[in-house]
Parts: sequence; C-alpha cells; structure tokens
Amino acid sequence: MSLRNYRTSNPVFNGYFWDDGKSSAKKMTVAGIFIKSIFGILIIAAITAYIWRLNENGISVRWFTLGGMLGAAVISVLISIRQQWAHFLVPLYIIAKGCFLGGFSAYAHRNFPELPYQAIGVTIVTFFVMLLLYQLRIIVVTKKLRSVIITAAVSIMVVYLISWILSFFGIKPYIWGTSNFAIAFNVLAAIVASFALLLDFDYIERYKNKAPKHKEWIATWGLLATLIWLYIEVLRLMQKFAIRF
Repeated sequence: MSLRNYRTSNPVFNGYFWDDGKSSAKKMTVAGIFIKSIFGILIIAAITAYIWRLNENGISVRWFTLGGMLGAAVISVLISIRQQWAHFLVPLYIIAKGCFLGGFSAYAHRNFPELPYQAIGVTIVTFFVMLLLYQLRIIVVTKKLRSVIITAAVSIMVVYLISWILSFFGIKPYIWGTSNFAIAFNVLAAIVASFALLLDFDYIERYKNKAPKHKEWIATWGLLATLIWLYIEVLRLMQKFAIRF
C-alpha cells in the first residue's frame, strides 16, 4: 500500500483534495485557516456551554451526544465526496461536533466541574508544544513517521468503532473502564492524537499559497478534527484518574 495515499492522519488532507491546487487565483493561507478555526472553536464552545446548562437543569443530553456524533460522521462523508460544498458543510460539521462535545463532556462538567477546563488547557498547551517542535524541526515529519502515525491512528479508530458496536450487544470492552489497560490505551491514543497535529502542520505548510482558497475550509476541518480528538482523549483520561484515584 503506497504512502502517497496517506498524506496525514486526517482523511481531509489526502491527495484527493489537493489535485486541483493550481486551478484558483486566490490561494489558501495560514491566516485564513486560523480565522476559520477560531470561528469554529468559538461556535463549539458556545454550543457546549448551552448543553452543559441543560444538563445542570436536569435535562438529558444523551441525544445531543449521539446525534452530534452521527451527524458529524455523515457530514464528514459528504465533505469527502463533495469538497466544493465544504464552505457550508464544515460549519454544519462544527455545529454537530459542538453538540457531541457538549453532551460528551456534560457528565464530567457535572461531576468533576474543573476537568473540562483542565482538558482544554492541556489541549491548548499540547497544540503549541507540537507546533514549536514542528517549527524548530526538532521533530521532522518523514515518510516513516507519517506511516507510523497514520497506522496507529487508524488502528485506534477501528478499536473504538468495534467497541462501540459491541456495546449495542451488552458487551463492555475494557477500554471504557478504569483498569490499567484502559488508562494505558487512553494515554497511547492521546499521544497519537498529539503527533497527528504534526502531520496537519506539515501539510498546511506544504499547500499554503498553493491550494485554492476554498481549501481553507477543508484544512480547518482537518485541524479541528485532530484538536477535538485530542481533547476527548485528555478528558477521558482525566475522568478515569478522577474516578480511580
């Protein structure tokens, strides 16, 4: 299997999206991605805060979690198929992810009020640490490193998918508990998510001022997906430590 088919851990950055990189006068810029990413983060934060308030008022937010997760998955598939629709599909994806994150972290916010904020802090610090490591070339993104990160990320996602399916049959996999194995798996997933940021930085840098302007929405989608994944892993790990210790 050729490495050129796996340009990053996020499917949004694969070769399919970059084939027409010279077809537009206006090009993708880092500033454009930054502005769109900040916009997305603010929307997600607002939706999450609203869902937290609903949960504190005794309203079940389970359907926000499930609906947001499924909605984000469907929208991601649509973006993959119809990249020209990204300018309005990505905002919908952001809303869906806001619903998912709001429902997902509502339990932690209600039972461990400080955990979500701590998880956000760890995610932000990790982002800038990985960015610094990348900019200073302390860690260089090579084909071998890219292959390892992508393989690890896909393997983790497959494990999550299988465990989610098994849960419908009343089978609770070990990764959802607070055992040493479950904690170790969470730590590994968080590390892989952190390194996935390096791949995002690498390909944003490669295609800045080259890809068409509308690709900024695709790049934003990929970067937010990695940040959200990292936040989820950090929050789950903190919850397990809080419950166990």
